[in-house]
Amino acid sequence: MTTLPVSPSADLPYHPFDARGDDKPREECGIFGATGVKDAANFVALGLHALQHRGQEAGGIVSFAPGVGFSSVRRFGYVRDNFTSPEVMKQLPGQIACGHVRYSTAGSKGAAIRDVQPLFAEFSMGGCAIAHNGNLTNAEALRAELIDRGSIFQSSSDTECIIHLMARSIQRSIPERMKDALRRVEGAFSVIAMTRTKLIGVRDPRGVRPLMLGKIEGGGWCLASETCAFDIIGAEFVREVQPGEMVIATADGIESSFPFESRAKKFCVFEYVYFSRPDSVIGGHSVYETRRRIGVELAKEAPVEADLVCPVPDSGTPAAIGYSQQSGIPYAMGIIRNSYMGRTFIEPTAEIRNMGVRLKLNVNRALIKGKRVILVDDSVVRGTTSRKIKEMILDAGAKEVHFRIASPPTQWPCFYGVDTPEREKLLAAQMSVEQMRAHLGVTSLAFVSLDGLYRACGEKTRAAEPQFCDACFSGDYPIEPSDVVEAGRIQLKADA
Repeated sequence: MTTLPVSPSADLPYHPFDARGDDKPREECGIFGATGVKDAANFVALGLHALQHRGQEAGGIVSFAPGVGFSSVRRFGYVRDNFTSPEVMKQLPGQIACGHVRYSTAGSKGAAIRDVQPLFAEFSMGGCAIAHNGNLTNAEALRAELIDRGSIFQSSSDTECIIHLMARSIQRSIPERMKDALRRVEGAFSVIAMTRTKLIGVRDPRGVRPLMLGKIEGGGWCLASETCAFDIIGAEFVREVQPGEMVIATADGIESSFPFESRAKKFCVFEYVYFSRPDSVIGGHSVYETRRRIGVELAKEAPVEADLVCPVPDSGTPAAIGYSQQSGIPYAMGIIRNSYMGRTFIEPTAEIRNMGVRLKLNVNRALIKGKRVILVDDSVVRGTTSRKIKEMILDAGAKEVHFRIASPPTQWPCFYGVDTPEREKLLAAQMSVEQMRAHLGVTSLAFVSLDGLYRACGEKTRAAEPQFCDACFSGDYPIEPSDVVEAGRIQLKADA
């Protein structure tokens, strides 16, 4: 396996004004694989570019070509900065490749290139690269067990547990070893893996994280976290990989099997609220249209007299459009995003960091002055950004500021592949809605209800057995986060 060294200038793509305080859950990871096409790594790079919103910390691509073997490039930073150079892409030859964009949710945060996926291992029957979106809730226990039995770990990623479990399997093929390994893990996983001839996609039995199957013109196949990644390469969206399904793409077509015990489906509802790109389709539903309907539900549940409905760019835009359409209050771009924010020579002092929101967003003063403004955002986590945006609106002369949030209050951390703060740092876990309103300093504050969210997602109401994973809102974890419970790092709702 060939691995290119990290560029000495490569670093994490955090703007010094951000102060790591974006006040949003970080978007797990994005995965993409392609087979049966010339220069498959180029297709993967384009697909990862479309999935960049799911991880901006680092990315990697592994390919295979006869006579060359497996090749790998793993880098910190954006896809556009690392996988557009002809010199780099020439190092990734072959008709099969897979890739990963990362925001770390397990292991250390951006500490070492060895944590960047896809991870690779050489087994007796050949090599295998694995890219994983999700989080294994029993990874710490598995790691301790494997180390006791002689395994030597090279990374802090929970994904490496899968590789060591595969190495210990007695099965005679990589797909069968993967089935063995994944039956031992708990939590959420959508996995894309590749051998010399096979592109493999696997989704956990509850289907917490998404995984899509596409067909490339000319007979190739691709797998991706979201359908928007197919659009950029002109691939046809075939279908979703089903919860608990393994698909194997080869020159002969697609093989499908269901190797895991059937479980109730628990797709992450926050994919509809925030994580997925609005031009993606999930579960047969347009993400954009679902977010617009959330705004409609918000307007029904929490009406208020105002002059303008303004989104907090960009994730609040579809919900703001829905709120405006339902309420009849004009929609307006009261906040403008700076699309060309890049790096700066200014040193990131504490004082400068506090200007981060103003660098990214600017208020349309001529529109806002003297108006009663409804600000629509997708979520409130710590509340730090919301307070700064409110101050900007009031500084611009707004008469009133009403916050409407297109998700229920985020009260519990996620353990299934989303980087959320500890519960003590979640604003809604420590305050009532009225206390949050006073803390944020806004005229009024309202969140969409859980039932309203479910209606926007095409359900009549939230059932006694929820149709989605909504643990971040409800505290009802469909898979017990055994590692953190055993370590005493959280008290579950049922035990509280």
